[in-house]
Amino acid sequence: MSDALTELEADVRADLARIAHPHAAWLEPKIGPDGNAALDVLIVGAGQSGIAIGFGLMRSRVSNILVLDKAAEGKEGPWLTYARMPTLRSPKDYTGPDLDIPNLTYQSWHEARFGKESWQALALILREHWAEYLLWLRRTIGLPVANGCELLDIAPASDGLLAARVKHAAGVETLYARKIVLATGQEGMGDWMIPEQLRDLPASVVASVADEIDFEGLRGKRVAVIGAGASAFDNAATALEAGAAEVHLLCRRAQIQLIQPYRWLTFRGFLRHLGDLDDAWRWRFMRKILEMREGFPQATYDRCARHAAFTLHEGAPIEAARQTGGHVELQTPRGVVAADFVICGTGIDMNFAGRGELARFAGNIATWADRYQPPENERSPRLGRFPYLADDYAFTERVPGETPWISDIHLFAIASTMSFGPSGSSINAMTTAVPKLVNGLTRGLFRADVERHWASLGAYDLPQAVVTRPTRTMEPS
Repeated sequence: MSDALTELEADVRADLARIAHPHAAWLEPKIGPDGNAALDVLIVGAGQSGIAIGFGLMRSRVSNILVLDKAAEGKEGPWLTYARMPTLRSPKDYTGPDLDIPNLTYQSWHEARFGKESWQALALILREHWAEYLLWLRRTIGLPVANGCELLDIAPASDGLLAARVKHAAGVETLYARKIVLATGQEGMGDWMIPEQLRDLPASVVASVADEIDFEGLRGKRVAVIGAGASAFDNAATALEAGAAEVHLLCRRAQIQLIQPYRWLTFRGFLRHLGDLDDAWRWRFMRKILEMREGFPQATYDRCARHAAFTLHEGAPIEAARQTGGHVELQTPRGVVAADFVICGTGIDMNFAGRGELARFAGNIATWADRYQPPENERSPRLGRFPYLADDYAFTERVPGETPWISDIHLFAIASTMSFGPSGSSINAMTTAVPKLVNGLTRGLFRADVERHWASLGAYDLPQAVVTRPTRTMEPS
């Protein structure tokens, strides 16, 4: 490690010591059915969100926590797996998992790692460097993380605890926790969508943007990419750079989306307070934003357009698909596109029951369609399938009383978007969203222990001072 990084880590420790007030521990561990102390909070997902949530809890003196991730260390999140862009799309000076500690920002890490001149010359953050920074951050703050651990199931346990069944290299074990946070990013509540017209095609010729794809194997082949968001363009560019003979990007819209609504909403009023609005306003804002979809930056388009083998088809939704003579024919209103391989960049649909860890209570998770009926001209079945979350990001019940324990399961993922905006899926929302979630978690933990706190106050008898009263003798009258 460089001297500059060692120095930065010392500065971080000094910063955190200076702002540690109040120091007082305020939680007592509950004992689980196994006789061991249960966790106060179990966080599932050790990507950027899980790190930030764990850090926020530690700063709130909730230290009996554990963060799980099914990936190997360093492979959490998309950055070194299915993210196929050279750099992050967020401006380099956006802060996030640092939670407003200057010495924990990416800028501080980058300057210590590569020098101040490198930071000044930097346009956008390399995704490999972002992944390296996140690992440094979690190690520097001392976050307890267990990699190679997959959550299989969540069930209620005695004394208000939750039982999380977890699979790892040594087998399957049950962890007990008072609260569980699902910081599971893109896939937290559903599946990557393969358009219905393509679902009968063999897996050898169709994939989603999140799948492992052998791009070298596409050299000299014809590739069709369905969708026109940034991830679709990233996959098209990766195929072109690998030497694909033709790459066709099929956009269902008559004109491709060029506006990026996520740039508009990056101000503290929206990020902090969208969740405080009534359902009608939340629905109105998020329907507008999500139906626009995310735009793509100039560099993402140029990465494709510089190749003569690239063709953009607008107004070309898939009407039908068939496999013929070793290739796929995609029927669109603008004609047939022939391809040897199809990549789907059509997003994620909500499918609670398809997630094993949710299966026990998937049928009783309230959705927006259960809680709010928009005017006819604002209806959207797709958005109605998003979970309707409480103000602390907890699941709410479709039928009250059937699964009351799910109020201790909190969702901080892309599926939180309809309730709170881009809070669980964007770097730019972390500095407002993570404190809101952490406040909700600590509020629940405090309320659950309120009788113990009341008894503790009644028993509190520690004097602050010693008063010495001089002995006086009575003089005879």
